Amino acid sequence: MDDRERLTRLEERFVHLQRHLTEQDKAMLELGEELARLRRELEAVRAQTSRGGGEGEPPVEKPPHY
Repeated sequence: MDDRERLTRLEERFVHLQRHLTEQDKAMLELGEELARLRRELEAVRAQTSRGGGEGEPPVEKPPHY
């Protein structure tokens, strides 16, 4: 393998790694946005249940086999 061929392979690998890094960055950004959304939803649910907006604890019932 001569230097030109070796350089070409290195450039191809570099481009592939750059593309992969860009895709990972995009995925991480999307995951961060989803995490922020889920945290907001969790806070809303917690606020709703602390205000008594939920149904509270379910009644304690005996299992059907008793």
